[in-house]
Amino acid sequence: MSGERVSPLYCPYCAEEDLRPHGDTHGTWECRSCTRVFALKFVGLLAPAVTRPATGSVVKR
Repeated sequence: MSGERVSPLYCPYCAEEDLRPHGDTHGTWECRSCTRVFALKFVGLLAPAVTRPATGSVVKR
């Protein structure tokens, strides 16, 4: 996994690729096609599920 931040490739609303950074806030983008402004934020990673060998049931950590 790369430590570098990646720019979005397309607008999540209209799927056009005409995106520009918006303002001074990190992670905000503007779509010049549909005139929407949106923000991207990394929340975290999901914990992998663990299977108990005796019961076969799945437990989330």
